[in-house]
Amino acid sequence: MTAKMEHLQRWKQIAGLMWKHGRAVRANDASGDDATRERAEQLADDLESMGPAYVKLGQVLSSRPDLLPAVYVKALARLQDDVKPFAFDEVRAIVEEELGARISKAFETFDPEPIAAASLGQVHSATLRDGTPVVVKVQRPGVVKQVAEEFDVLTQIAQFLDAHTDVGRRHRLRLMLEEFRVSIQEELDYEREAENLVAVGRSLREFEHLAVPQPIPDYCTKRVLTMERVHGTKITRLSGYTRLEVDGTTLLDELFHAYLKQVLVDGLFHADPHPGNVFITDDGRLALLDLGMVGRTTPGMQEQLLKILLAVSDGRSEQAAESLIQVSERTENADVADFRRRMGLLVARQQGRGLKDVSVGQTLLDISTVAADCGFFVPSELALLAKTLLQLDEIGRVLDPQFDPNAAVRRHAGKLLSTRMKREATEGSLLTAAMEFKNFAAGLPRRVNRIMDAVAEKELEIKVRTDAADMIEGMQKIANRVTTGLVLAALIVGAALLMRVETDFRLLGYPGLAMLFFIGAALGGVYLLVNIYLQDRAYRKTRG
Repeated sequence: MTAKMEHLQRWKQIAGLMWKHGRAVRANDASGDDATRERAEQLADDLESMGPAYVKLGQVLSSRPDLLPAVYVKALARLQDDVKPFAFDEVRAIVEEELGARISKAFETFDPEPIAAASLGQVHSATLRDGTPVVVKVQRPGVVKQVAEEFDVLTQIAQFLDAHTDVGRRHRLRLMLEEFRVSIQEELDYEREAENLVAVGRSLREFEHLAVPQPIPDYCTKRVLTMERVHGTKITRLSGYTRLEVDGTTLLDELFHAYLKQVLVDGLFHADPHPGNVFITDDGRLALLDLGMVGRTTPGMQEQLLKILLAVSDGRSEQAAESLIQVSERTENADVADFRRRMGLLVARQQGRGLKDVSVGQTLLDISTVAADCGFFVPSELALLAKTLLQLDEIGRVLDPQFDPNAAVRRHAGKLLSTRMKREATEGSLLTAAMEFKNFAAGLPRRVNRIMDAVAEKELEIKVRTDAADMIEGMQKIANRVTTGLVLAALIVGAALLMRVETDFRLLGYPGLAMLFFIGAALGGVYLLVNIYLQDRAYRKTRG
C-alpha cells in the first residue's frame, strides 16, 4: 500500500472515530449510567488501537476535565500506564541490542512482567549485578517510525481545519500539533530523559520531602532507560488509613513551591505530573517519575509568568490582563476591552477558595481560552504551565483539599524573586551594568554642557514664558537632581556588586555592606522624590 493510500485509510479511521464519539462528547454526556461508561471505555480502546500518537492524545485529554465529561476523563486515565504491553522477547532483543550484552550478563535479575505499560514504552523491575534495585524503561519496537507517520496525517488534518474552520483559525491547531510532535519526539529520546532526571533532581535537592529517581548512566541509551527503583505507593492508590499517616499539607506546599521554582527560576520543569507519575515513598516523600515531557521557559517569559501568577493570586485582574497582552500575539480582530472585562470575572471568581472549590490550573486554561476568543494567541509556555498546574491540582485534592494555591503563590513569591535576583547578579551582568553606567556617567556632563552652551548662545528655543533667573534656577534644580540620581545609581550598582561578596556581617540574610548601600539608596530616593514634590508644589503656588 502506498503512503498516499495509507494516509487516506487513516483519514477514514479518524473520521469514523469523530463520528462515533464526537456527538456524545459534544453533547457533554456527563451521566454516569452504564451506557455512558461503556462509550467512554470504547473511546479509550479505539485510541489505543490507532497507535501511540493517539494514545498520547488520550493521555493529554485525561488531564483536561475542562474539555471532556468526568466519565470520559476517568476512562482515558488508564492510558497513562495501562496500555497493552508488548512481548518480553521483543523487550529482550531491544535491551540486548542497546546495551551490547545479554540480559543475564547485564542484570542479576530482570522481571519479564512489566510494572506498567504506556504508549511509547513499558517498565520492568530489575536488579543490577551489584544488587542495586532498578527499573528499566524499554521503548516500544517501531514506535519512532509509527509516530512520524501518524503525525503526517494529523498535520494534514490540522492544516485543513486551520484553513476552513473558525476553531482552527482561533487556536492554530497545526502549530499546537507541531509543539505536541516535538514533545513526543523528546519523550522518545531516553538519553534526553536521563538528562532531565539529573537536572530536575538537582533543582529539587533543597526540598527534603521531594525525590527524583536518578539514572544509571552505563545502562542508558536512546531506547533503554535504567534508573533507581522507587519503593512506595502511587498517589491515586492511597488508602484512607495511609492518608492519615501522611502530612499532606506539608508535602503539597513543598511540591507547589518546587514547581514554581522550576518554572519561574530554573526554566526547566516536569510537565507531566499526572497522578500516575507521583508516588508516596515508604519514607513519606513525594517521588516524581517519568521526565520525558518537560517544559522550558526563558528568563523573559519567567518574569512575565511570575507577574501573571502574582496578579491572579492577588486578584489584580488589570495587571494580569496587561502582562498577558504583553506576552501574547495580537490579531487584527483583538478586543482588548472585552478581554479585560472577562479577565476581571475570571480572577474574581477564584479568590480565597481552596482546591476543592477552584483550580489554579483551570483558571489559567480559562484565561488562555478567553484570550483566544478575544483575538490573542497566548504563548505555548502558558498553556503547558496551565496543564501542569491542572495535574498538580488533582494531586492536591488527594493530599489536602483545603490547600489555597493563591496563598501559596504569595507565600513563596519573595523567595523566588530573591533567588532570581541572585542568579541574575552574575559577574558578567554586573560588569555590563557597571560599564553601561560608566558610559552614561561619562557622557552626561558633555550633554549638560551642550544644553548650557545652547542656552548661553541663545540657540535653545524654550516655548514657555520665563526669565533668565527662572531659567538658571530651573537648570540648577535639574543639575542637582541629576547629581543626586547619579549618586543613588552608584550606590545601587555598588550594592549589586557587593552582593557577590560573602561576609560574616549580614542583614536580613544578605551581605551587610550591600544591604546598607541598598538602604542608603532607598532613603536617598525617597528624599529626592519628596524634595521634588515639595519644590514643584511651592513653584506652582508662586505661579498660581
